[in-house]
Amino acid sequence: MKILKVISRLLDYPTQSLLDNTDALVEATASTKHLPPEVREKIIALIEQQRVADIYDLQANYDGLFERGRYVSLLIFEHVHGESRDRGQAMVDLLEMYKSKGFELDSRQMPDYIPLFLEFLSEQDELYAREWLADVAHIFALLEERLDKRESEFAVLLRSLLIISGAQVDRKEIQETVAKEQAEDTLEAIDKEWEDKEIRFDDPIDGQSCPSNRPAPQLSANKEVPINWHEASVNNKSDSIQR
Repeated sequence: MKILKVISRLLDYPTQSLLDNTDALVEATASTKHLPPEVREKIIALIEQQRVADIYDLQANYDGLFERGRYVSLLIFEHVHGESRDRGQAMVDLLEMYKSKGFELDSRQMPDYIPLFLEFLSEQDELYAREWLADVAHIFALLEERLDKRESEFAVLLRSLLIISGAQVDRKEIQETVAKEQAEDTLEAIDKEWEDKEIRFDDPIDGQSCPSNRPAPQLSANKEVPINWHEASVNNKSDSIQR
């Protein structure tokens, strides 16, 4: 589905390539049958907003939104396993799934990075893609609610993924969960995050701590290792299903 590729690129760290391909993104969004008109219009408005923006402003705004704290992290397993050992095995399983479908990653890329995950699904058949989207629908719903709470225009992208998945989520429960969450993008919250990381008491007896799949604070999971898009333009490849 081309619309998944569009959403993938809009959620990825903004580059000049994104701005150079806004016409193709608008065309693909306007022509999709997987989203209602009002949602398509909001996505197109986001694209047009980015088209006229300064690239450095876009990157700064992106960093301020997605690179501070974990609540709106674009790493899927961050919301499932956090820093636990289970996250490492989940990464391995996801990598194996990619390989089984002939989808190769750079060794430094995070397999659970949502834009990369969507890039993979955009190349699969519709039923397969919908099943995977439905499997993580609760994460998309949480991210949408958290972004909406921040009055971010990116919220519509997560809403779109929920619509495409066809999954039903407990909106009331999610809203109640997000309403109780403390802001984590304040200076106090960031300082607390660094304090908590200075000393760890969960090292195994043998002294070999479990390696974290989370990038070091000074590195971004997305901008340091960008996705190697297979096409220069969204329209260079047709959908895997007949629209």
